[in-house]
Amino acid sequence: MKPFGQVRLVPVNGNGPEDVVVDATGAVYTGFDDGRIIRVSEQGRRIELIADTGGRPLGLELYGDDLLVCDASRGLLLVSPTSGAVKTLATSALGKPIMVCNNAGVAADGTIYFSDSSDRFPLSAWREDLIEQHAGGRLLRYSPDGQLSLVGDGLQFANGVALAPDESFVAVAETGAFAVRRYWLDGSGRQDLLASDLAGYPDNISTGSDGLIWVTQASPRVPALDLVRRLPGPLRLGVRRLPVGLQPSPSRSTGALGLSVDGAVVHDFRGEIPGFHMATGIRERDGLLYLSSLEERAIALTSLA
Repeated sequence: MKPFGQVRLVPVNGNGPEDVVVDATGAVYTGFDDGRIIRVSEQGRRIELIADTGGRPLGLELYGDDLLVCDASRGLLLVSPTSGAVKTLATSALGKPIMVCNNAGVAADGTIYFSDSSDRFPLSAWREDLIEQHAGGRLLRYSPDGQLSLVGDGLQFANGVALAPDESFVAVAETGAFAVRRYWLDGSGRQDLLASDLAGYPDNISTGSDGLIWVTQASPRVPALDLVRRLPGPLRLGVRRLPVGLQPSPSRSTGALGLSVDGAVVHDFRGEIPGFHMATGIRERDGLLYLSSLEERAIALTSLA
């Protein structure tokens, strides 16, 4: 474990850039809580509006010439960076609405693996899902022919999704379980844990150019929340009904893990970043980490060196 090195903040003129993705030119894409999706030039000097989903964009992935968007309220979307056109791919799956479309990973053949965080609580009630340990999250597959299928369910707030570099497995972060679960794609149905008993709440994950699975830890574990989760149901309900300011809340500290495909910890950054907290999105490209946040108005860049 070590602190983050020198961090450069890039203002993005919007609130809550929850995820971040980087294209071949070094331009950065992110989405805001007002539905806008923007492109930021490599040096952060130019910000362009490319689309407005009318919802709450979370996870972003490159998808050919388009941008794949997991929108918490509008489902799985495809956005054209040139025209701004928004196409809906899915708002429900297997007879159930997609309650919180959160994050995705894209295979080489165009297959999309994406998370639906909860079948009970909307994004605005994410704290309630963590308190209840509802385990209503699922990992879904969207095939190039438009067919939807279930990869796994019973997940405690299914969050970030990433594929192994060789696509032998797909990993999904379980925020409420402090774990990253792995589903093998060899037809065996086998699943196991890539990482467990994490020190913080895992959020988005991604596969880096270095071949590592990168995991954000939005905040260290909150002891008060661990205590509340052990209370009887009526007492947990009482905590859920408290004003947000009185509920257990994340600290200013945040973290980022770089895991090998066998789960070994290669990088473990933790600590406070001045002017930035609650890192929820992460990308590694050529030794540079890009961090985004559900609550900030900037993205953060830091070198692994």
